[in-house]
Parts: sequence; structure tokens; C-alpha cells
Amino acid sequence: MKAAPARPDVVPFIAVWSGEQKHRRTVVYSGHGGIAYADEAPEDRDQHGVLWDARAEGRGTGRPQYGNVHPTRQRVAMQYLLCQVCGKPADRDDRGVLWLIENNRGDWKGWPEGQMTTHPPVCLPCAGQAVEMCPHLIDSSVAVRVRDSEACAVYGRMWSSSAFGAPVRTANAEVVSYGTTAARWVLAGQLVRSLHRCTLVDLQHELGTRR
Repeated sequence: MKAAPARPDVVPFIAVWSGEQKHRRTVVYSGHGGIAYADEAPEDRDQHGVLWDARAEGRGTGRPQYGNVHPTRQRVAMQYLLCQVCGKPADRDDRGVLWLIENNRGDWKGWPEGQMTTHPPVCLPCAGQAVEMCPHLIDSSVAVRVRDSEACAVYGRMWSSSAFGAPVRTANAEVVSYGTTAARWVLAGQLVRSLHRCTLVDLQHELGTRR
């Protein structure tokens, strides 16, 4: 759930900068069940009605915080299939959009079909840079071409009802599917896509074909 590793002169599009402070918003009970902001505006929720974490927009202000993900930019990158590093359109060919995902081949038969991820896709130049900067990615991740993907869930902090007159934040951050009761109680921080019609590819070969 972290922003992609990078060297100091390459700051991922989805990374938070120190000047992008969290907005302090009061969380209350929603009239439809779950949580809401006391001063809620329509743009605080996505098209599925899920409430999103609020953070200032100031990319390039202050210092990059590589381990933190900006909720709005991550959501935009996932919605429009933009590269998580540069923010431009991710690489696409007749086999689909290019993703770098954790190498979890042993998780189930047919993996990565149906894999859920919070990591947006990548463009080829940025994928090549990532492997050069972080050689361990060769062993810890795989390149996948994805023909179909679905924005099916969010990752965020859960809230619950309490006896003290206001909802309380729990200690749990979870992946919550759209359309569930839990989706009313999550403050989303990242959009999740499920990957379908996947083809494992050799990233070095992919890079070589574009030179």
C-alpha cells in the first residue's frame, strides 16, 4: 500500500509532499448510515458513495514523503490508468495495460487472475527506471499486461459507532468492496482495482522492443 520506491530526484506522482497537510474534518454519523463529514461537499464522495480522506493539493511543495500515498492522485491514477510514477498514461498494447505487482505466484492457481491491487499501472520508461533504481524489484515483482480491470474496492481506515455520541476510528485499515455495508464506514485512502485477462511478461523484453 506504499508509494513506489524512488531515488531523491524521481518523486512518484502518487507520493505525498510535506506541504500537503491533512485537512482536519469532523466525522459524524451519516443520515443514511455509516459516516459523513460535518461540512461534507459532493466531491468528498466517489461515484459509489464512499467517503474519501481529505488532504491538501500541493504537489512539489516541501519534501517528498515516499512512503505515503496521496489519496486524490492515487485515485485519479487508478481511475484513468495513469502511470503511478510520472502521471502520464500507462503503457498499453494489444495485450493490455502494463502493471508491476508483487510476485505472489504461489497464492492461488491461475494467479494473478483476479489479483486486487492499490498500485496504479506504469509506463515503460518509468518501469525501466524503477528496476534500475531498485534491483530487488526483479525478484520481488512481476510485470503483467492486463486487458480488463475493475475499480471494485477501496483501502482505508474503518470507523464504528460508539456510545459517546460520535463515530470512532478503529485501528484497522482494510480493503472494502463497493456495495457492502462496510463501505459506509470506511474513510477511503486508495482505490483498488481487480486485474483480469492477465498475461505475465518479461519486463526486460518489453523494454527492448521499444528501443
